Order: sequence, then C-alpha cells, then structure tokens
Amino acid sequence: LILVAALLFSSVGHAGASGYLAAMALMGISPVVMKPTALTLNILVAVIATAKYYRVGAFSWHLFWPFALASIPFAYLGGSLTLPGHIYKPLVGVVLVYAAWRSFHTAHQPHQAAGARPHLSLLLLAGAALGFLSGLTGVGGGIFLSPLLLFFRWAEVKVISGIAAAFILVNSIAGLLGVIASAPVFPSALPYWALAAAVGGYIGAEYGSKRLGNSTIQKLLAVALVIAGVKMIATA
Repeated sequence: LILVAALLFSSVGHAGASGYLAAMALMGISPVVMKPTALTLNILVAVIATAKYYRVGAFSWHLFWPFALASIPFAYLGGSLTLPGHIYKPLVGVVLVYAAWRSFHTAHQPHQAAGARPHLSLLLLAGAALGFLSGLTGVGGGIFLSPLLLFFRWAEVKVISGIAAAFILVNSIAGLLGVIASAPVFPSALPYWALAAAVGGYIGAEYGSKRLGNSTIQKLLAVALVIAGVKMIATA
C-alpha cells in the first residue's frame, strides 16, 4: 500500500502522506505512530520528486520561495500541536474533492497558459495558512497547494507538480521537527516502509516529470485529490 501510494502521488509531485495515513489506519496502526511516520516517508519521497521535477525545469523559484518562507515556521507550530479535526477535516475534504473534479474536467480542455503572478503578500499569507494546516494533519501540504495553484492558474500543470514537491519537502521537515519535540513513536518496520516508499516514489516521479503529458498528470492529480479528500472526510 505504501509503495502504491508513493507511486501515485509522486506522479503528480506529491509525496503520499495522505496515502500513508490511510494505509496505516487500514492496518490498525496506532494514531501516535501515524503522524511522525507519514512525515518521515514524505520527506524521503519529496526529496526524490523534487530532484526529478527540478532537473526537467518543472519548477518556479519566484512562486516557491514565498510559500516556503511563510509555511516553514507555521508547519513547525502545527506539528507541535494536536487539534480535533471534526470541523475542518470535512470542509477540507469537500474542497479537495471539488478540486479533483475541476482538475479532471480541465484535463479534457485545451491547455491554458499560466496567468499573472499574484501579489507577494497573498503568497505569504497562503503559505502560512497551508503550512499550519500541513503540520496539524501530518501531511506535507501538496494536497492543499496544488488545487490553489490550479484554481488561480498561477503556474502550468507540470510546474505546479515541481513546486508542490519542494513545498512538501520543506513542510514535512518542519512538521517532523515539531512532532519530535513531543517524543514521537516510530514503528520498527519503518526501514522496510521507507524502502517501499522510495521505490514507488522514484518510479512515479520519473514518469510524472519526464514521460507523461499535462493531461495525464491532471487526471492523476484528480485521483490523488479524491483519495486525500475522501480520507479526510472519512476520518473526521
């Protein structure tokens, strides 16, 4: 399950935390283990995905750095907190499912170029909010950042995947550092899970960064967002 999650999510520039959390929940893993484990696997796959997308030019520094700058401290803060999710999880789940429908729908339409760059203050505000939410939920934030970039057409689809991968990397690191402050518990099988995630992440990022067209990436992104959205609604 971890290998499949890593393969699917890395194909669209994500690192798979939502998939890992769902797999661990399905297998009855203790909640205290799930968050630090998902963030650890996220870091590993995000490193691979970021490198793959960056090498093929699917990246934008001028969009990435404001998101990252604002999100890192808030991801650390969110990682150090435990907050009930019965209110925001269903709302976020509905938003993600809608974003999935929009992504799949636009995959059948002619390609649209990226629109104008948003104001710096808007990027910083969005980065802070997404970083905090990422730390709280134990995901890297790609499932929140990608639909935002898609909706406002702030970048082309493949560039969005590259930005999301790097965003997930820095937020997963910050979130894990926040979790570490509360003495997290890691499973003894983590090295084997990490190997499965690395294999899936490498294959998915290879295809996503080099061999798939934008239409296919958007369809895969829709699948990834549906999985994440349904999971968040189901666990509310």
